[in-house]
Amino acid sequence: MMALAGQASAHPHVFIDAGLEFQFDAEGRAVALRVVWAYDDLTSLLIVEDRGLDKDGDGALDATETDALSGFDMNWDADFVGDTYVLLGDVPVTLGPPGDWTATYTNGRVISTHLRKLDPPVRPADLPLVVQVYDPGFYSAYTIASEPVLRDAIGCAAQVFAPDIEAAQVQLDAALAEFTGDIESDFPAVGALYAEEVRVTCTAAP
Repeated sequence: MMALAGQASAHPHVFIDAGLEFQFDAEGRAVALRVVWAYDDLTSLLIVEDRGLDKDGDGALDATETDALSGFDMNWDADFVGDTYVLLGDVPVTLGPPGDWTATYTNGRVISTHLRKLDPPVRPADLPLVVQVYDPGFYSAYTIASEPVLRDAIGCAAQVFAPDIEAAQVQLDAALAEFTGDIESDFPAVGALYAEEVRVTCTAAP
């Protein structure tokens, strides 16, 4: 992904390791999604410094500083969907606003989590539940860096699928060749081309 940054005319700028936890109810429905964002070292350092945290430079935050960090990335604009896209088959699933958020600073990295409720809950029995995590403008690059967690799921499995990077790069190059605007402020919306996705399937409803 770092090599990709140079190929994409200085995009992306922020690199995030994402984690996903699917929460199921007793009826076998996916009801919520906990999203984890682990920011790259440089971005994490800037986040901490901008907020005047870790003043002693020991790489650890005390309880007061941790409380001050919590929710730092949850002040979303009205049109921001959280860089998280959920579908049941091909049908979009609505996600509620973020809640129950946390943030820590560990081993030089800021790690935040938040919870999104599925509205309505869905049962991925006949159709897969698909989640993609990406920034459309490709300022941030997300990698699904850990195995998805299926909490309280019965007869379900999750699999991560990687994008076709070569095909994505061809489309990006074509978009850049035709681009005439300010590359930094109006970068082509190509983030979806590079998106990894998680597909959850369940063999049978309870």
